[in-house]
Amino acid sequence: MIWLYFIFSYFIGSIMFGFLVSKGLYRNDIRRQGTGNVGARNAGRLYGKTAFVLIFLGDALKGALVIFAARYFEFSEPIQLIGLALAILGHLKPITLKFQGGKGISTFIGGMIAFDPIVVPVIILAFAILYPFLKSFTLAGLGAFLFIPAVLFFKHMDWIQLILEIVIIVMLYLAHLENLKERLKPNG
Repeated sequence: MIWLYFIFSYFIGSIMFGFLVSKGLYRNDIRRQGTGNVGARNAGRLYGKTAFVLIFLGDALKGALVIFAARYFEFSEPIQLIGLALAILGHLKPITLKFQGGKGISTFIGGMIAFDPIVVPVIILAFAILYPFLKSFTLAGLGAFLFIPAVLFFKHMDWIQLILEIVIIVMLYLAHLENLKERLKPNG
């Protein structure tokens, strides 16, 4: 049963709301516009707030859905996190779009909120502290994610969960590697 859940998680992650919304509502292929990314941020820049919200919510729902499905089947928390990692992998490398996906942030946020809602104030507070210093939405957001494993570890005291949460965050950092290199490049 767990293997079916893992396969389900990947395929749920492979549903690309950015592609579906851009094709369905705007008759465009988002992969050929803006940054070429199928995520909510690119869609927001191209089509406006409505597209951003629809795609963010759709992608976040994927992460939440795999957590709720695991809980329905009474899978352990580490299994839930593996399912979330697979949904994020499906988003990053979707079989549905020839393995060219998004960056995984919305799916991660939806999954982590479903996993433990305490991450909401953690992300908001950490972002609010980091943004004035970093002056970058991307760097502050990714930096805020680093606080999640520590907070959840102190809450649950589970080393396996801590390692899985760190692996998921590393996946997100790798997906943003080019963006991070660009933002961290010295001026001039």
